[in-house]
Amino acid sequence: MRARDRAGAHAAARALAAAAGAGLAYRMLTRRPPGGARMWSRVNHRGETVTLLEGPAVTAGAVAASLAVPGLGARSRLALALAAAGAGAVGCYDDMAASGDRRGFRGHLGALARGEVTTGAVKIAGVSATGLLAALVLPRPATGRPAAGRAADVALNAALIAGAANLVNLFDLRPGRAIKVSLLASAALAAAAPAARASAAAPAGAAAALLPEDLGERAMLGDAGANALGALLGVACAAGLPRPARALTLAGIAGLTAASEKISFTAVIARTPVLRWLDMLGRRPVPAPRRDETCAGGAAGRGEGAAGRGEGAAGPGEDAVAASPPPP
Repeated sequence: MRARDRAGAHAAARALAAAAGAGLAYRMLTRRPPGGARMWSRVNHRGETVTLLEGPAVTAGAVAASLAVPGLGARSRLALALAAAGAGAVGCYDDMAASGDRRGFRGHLGALARGEVTTGAVKIAGVSATGLLAALVLPRPATGRPAAGRAADVALNAALIAGAANLVNLFDLRPGRAIKVSLLASAALAAAAPAARASAAAPAGAAAALLPEDLGERAMLGDAGANALGALLGVACAAGLPRPARALTLAGIAGLTAASEKISFTAVIARTPVLRWLDMLGRRPVPAPRRDETCAGGAAGRGEGAAGRGEGAAGPGEDAVAASPPPP
């Protein structure tokens, strides 16, 4: 078998393994939710109860596929698994402990400067540490670069992994949106950089497996799933793109993240026909706003036309009206 065919087979095997693992984990977790179903329940923009167990399931499937399927070196597989597990774990902590206050990077860091440690600040630190660890584990190309060049690669890769983890989370505001973004990013990476194909297969498979649950509004990724998918995509970029392309990708991530502090992605999508069509593809019809919401300009977190505020560093996703469980 030619090397290209073998690489394609390994990527397909990793995607299928991640999909199977995520599906199995989701069935097991929903059958016996750790701590009880109510602990993982949230109320979405329709006032319906959804589960956050999709996030841990996606993370588990991606980690298992990253470690078990050949086609990548041991260090690359370990970097993928560490990125998904670390970002998923700190995202899960934020899902469980957050108050639902969406402050954005500036808000969380400003609170930290005042001596207040928010769950978002803990997540920022945890995702950053995860990105650095995964970047250190990734094999470095044997190019004879000086130590300073290798250190720059590690710093660039760490920022890519952490930045991608946060960016995907910023899209987890409507059913299926973050998964669609992840699938499109995986496909673009695979097409643009064959070297990234095997790494990008894990987030694609895990995300695709639970897309029906997300679109059906029975479950949502939450920070756990969105952070894990983004971190995996960051590792794929770090492993498969040359340095100039990685730097350009990081600049794009940084620009979108900064824009999210001032601009609502949901509002931009709603005004752009192609993006709106893609965003609604496979989703249930949007509920009409109630009269009292229309008069008040739309209740926060309920109307489909999100407020003009920036998305910021996401909490458990704007799909959820609040971070607290539904009333008993």
